[in-house]
Amino acid sequence: MKEQKVYGYVRVSTKEQNEERQIQAMLEYGIQKERIFIDKQSGKDFNRTEYQTLKRMLKDSPNSLLVLHSIDRLGRNYKEITKEWQELTTECKADIKVFDMPLLDTTQYKDLLGTFISDLILQVLSFVAEQERKNIKKRQAEGIAVAKASGKELGRPKAEITQEFIEEWKKWKQGKQTANQTMINTNTKRTTFYKLSKKLEKVEQ
Repeated sequence: MKEQKVYGYVRVSTKEQNEERQIQAMLEYGIQKERIFIDKQSGKDFNRTEYQTLKRMLKDSPNSLLVLHSIDRLGRNYKEITKEWQELTTECKADIKVFDMPLLDTTQYKDLLGTFISDLILQVLSFVAEQERKNIKKRQAEGIAVAKASGKELGRPKAEITQEFIEEWKKWKQGKQTANQTMINTNTKRTTFYKLSKKLEKVEQ
């Protein structure tokens, strides 16, 4: 009998988040590093480069095993997760194993009751994952509303013209230094530098 190919899928929502914990768990399980696919992207949909590549490989290798650390690494949209699960198990003919939920393991439960239990748990977990995503968005919106109500400014602080900026700006205007050197000396980005320069020019007129 042909040996079953095993693939791992890892997802973190942003580039700042660390995927090492998920990768380490898969390496310890015995998955080859080159068969672990990693996306640093939101789980709102399945338009992810590495995931789509993995899905094509699963289609080309029927009866492979896909390993996930948790169901929300697959996605966070309830309907989309259940739809994707069905595609993986029927169209790609892949088995799926979820580390933090042993009952979600299609290699163990091949009979009708096992399939029913897996599908039921999948729907519950998918629903919980989506509700958590909605709760996070709600908390973020509430936080922004509270911040606005208390008079806090959101986003980046507005750049201000300081005495140091004026002195460095004058050197630039007098041809004593380049614009790039002035930006370095004043610790300003190009857009901010020219924006403040325009303000100063109006004052000088």
